[in-house]
Amino acid sequence: MIRTGLAAVLAFGLSTGLATAQEATTYPFDGSFDEATMAVEAAIIGKGLVIDYRSHVGEMLNRTAADVGSEVKVFDNADVFLFCSAVLSRKVMEADPMNIAHCPYGVFVTDREGQVAVGYRQMPEGPMQEVQTLLDEIAREATGQ
Repeated sequence: MIRTGLAAVLAFGLSTGLATAQEATTYPFDGSFDEATMAVEAAIIGKGLVIDYRSHVGEMLNRTAADVGSEVKVFDNADVFLFCSAVLSRKVMEADPMNIAHCPYGVFVTDREGQVAVGYRQMPEGPMQEVQTLLDEIAREATGQ
């Protein structure tokens, strides 16, 4: 049963294409990681949205590095803010129910060697471009651009 599940996950990942660094848009943040996370949170809430979850990806990678046999420190810190928009989600999923694959939406904050950035994963062409516009507005507002 585990093999079947793993095969399904791999098949889904290969059929949909996996995100690469080129598929992310980032903006530099002039300030600390904590200031950037506060700015992102304020920008999301300022759009009338609710943050469903804040994933502490950087902490997880740092905590588990030795467990997986790595000495590489990918980020000094990195968080992803996950949220949805009832209005946009309904609109894009009415256009194509499989747009559920892009929900919830995320904006991330990274800190690598003192270089703080805010970004998001690019969305596919079509109806999801409206979501990408929202993500870009949030990232730009948070970074003061």
